[in-house]
Amino acid sequence: MAKSINILFIVFRLFLGGFMIYGGIQKFEKPSPTAIEVLEKANKFSSPEKESTLQKILYISGSKQTGYFWQVLGVCELLFGLLLIAQGTGFIGALFLLPITLHIFLFHLFLEPDGVKELIQTGALFAVNIALVLREKERWKHLLWLKPI
Repeated sequence: MAKSINILFIVFRLFLGGFMIYGGIQKFEKPSPTAIEVLEKANKFSSPEKESTLQKILYISGSKQTGYFWQVLGVCELLFGLLLIAQGTGFIGALFLLPITLHIFLFHLFLEPDGVKELIQTGALFAVNIALVLREKERWKHLLWLKPI
């Protein structure tokens, strides 16, 4: 039974790490749109019934327009995904990925609540990430629960 659980967590690490590496690479595939291109695209979705699409466009485009945030996010996804896949640094990778997977899940929860498939997928990523961190609770629980003097 313990061997099966160990294999399951290896699969979890490879799944989450691979997904983050893929997502990080995708951040560098296309050049960032210019502000004029973003404005033109946003104007196409300015009607009230398309407000949720407009919010997503403005949020992601705004991240890209900063000139650094989208790229930093991509580098972090790549680096932390590689740390997660590597044998000795899996816990650090899982710990550093926790706010990123939370952010991805919350993005889909609040900006794409109708996308059930994406909610399930990102919720699973976040749950796997939490499971990977909790599996190593002996390493960090002393930071949260102080022993009485």
